Amino acid sequence: MTTSLSAAEATGKRAKRDFVTLADWDRKDLEAVLAESVRLKAELKARGPSDRLRGRTLAMIFHKPSLRTRVSFEVAMTQLGGASIFITDREIGVDSREAVEDVARVLSGYVDAIMIRTFSHDLVRKLATHASVPVVNGLDDRYHPCQILADLLTLRELGMDFEGLPVAWFGDGNNVANSWMEAAAIFGLDLRLAVPKGYEPDPEVERWAREAGGRITITHDPLAAAAGARMLYTDVWASMGQEAEAEARRQVFKPFQVSSALLQVAHPQAVVMHCLPAHRGEEIAADVIDGRSSVVFHQAENRLHAQKGLLAHLLA
Repeated sequence: MTTSLSAAEATGKRAKRDFVTLADWDRKDLEAVLAESVRLKAELKARGPSDRLRGRTLAMIFHKPSLRTRVSFEVAMTQLGGASIFITDREIGVDSREAVEDVARVLSGYVDAIMIRTFSHDLVRKLATHASVPVVNGLDDRYHPCQILADLLTLRELGMDFEGLPVAWFGDGNNVANSWMEAAAIFGLDLRLAVPKGYEPDPEVERWAREAGGRITITHDPLAAAAGARMLYTDVWASMGQEAEAEARRQVFKPFQVSSALLQVAHPQAVVMHCLPAHRGEEIAADVIDGRSSVVFHQAENRLHAQKGLLAHLLA
């Protein structure tokens, strides 16, 4: 009796590896991804698209819409010589019409990697467990590791040394904040999270980060978090799935807006980041996101380059 080969086995690639959270990887491997991102970005500027992933295909599963995630991954595969397929839940009905185990096995026979942007972190883990090709977490309600890769690439390009770098987060202790706690532990950042009471980040992620040596301060005082910080970061106050809470959250989060007042107590060369989409006048003041300290659109572009480095590292 013969058995069919997965796409990975058929092309003779090394054993697959997933990118579900930053904590799944060590600093050496993450630094290798950042270095590859820098190289590929320079190559694109100098010589144009590459054929590094010619013949390779990425399946992209979207349960949450996105401008940056979809376009950056599609363009990344195109510029690396590969292809991508956009799939919504209408096509597959994960865990409703079709079991996630079956989706994982079927896609593993067709494509070389899977990226998923969804709600449930457990679903991402389950997909990765049953797929025989690499699974990339494009975002879930608990983590956003691809965003942090782009952010770290941006800080590196700005000449910032990660070790001991004071970075400050303002607002909700959400998936991006959780991934920043992992990054703090891995890269030695001095992370301050200014959040309203009751909106702290995931305690299990915090516990892991502290046990891994992370230097993490959680405070309810935005000015204390901003003092001397080299980077100020925020996100929307109500994420997808929290629309019903939006008005109540606006009232609670008002003191945590990234404003010129926060910038005044930060480092004189501090930069401002936002993972977008942004609501000017809510979590960030318009004059800040559009001001000279903002690197928000540099950061957004780097989603493309960081993910190219990741895909090349996983598939080349």
